[in-house]
Amino acid sequence: MPKVEIYTTPTCPYCHAAKSLLAEKGVPYEEVPVLDPELRMAMTERAHGRRTVPQIFIGDTHVGGYDDMAALDRRGQLDPLLAR
Repeated sequence: MPKVEIYTTPTCPYCHAAKSLLAEKGVPYEEVPVLDPELRMAMTERAHGRRTVPQIFIGDTHVGGYDDMAALDRRGQLDPLLAR
């Protein structure tokens, strides 16, 4: 299973939803809180300019935010990505 990283902030409801979806699937993830401006900048660079949270990475693949990950799940494309 590839490494899953999720950039978050504590009060973001989409961050909580993304973590819940991953937890439901039994997927371990590394949470990176981006309260520090330097971490936020690093996330933005890695996410190709996207500044909102969450930003989710599965291995080297930038999934996007919660809505993007949920759409992948609805299309049946999330599980294969997690199984690589």
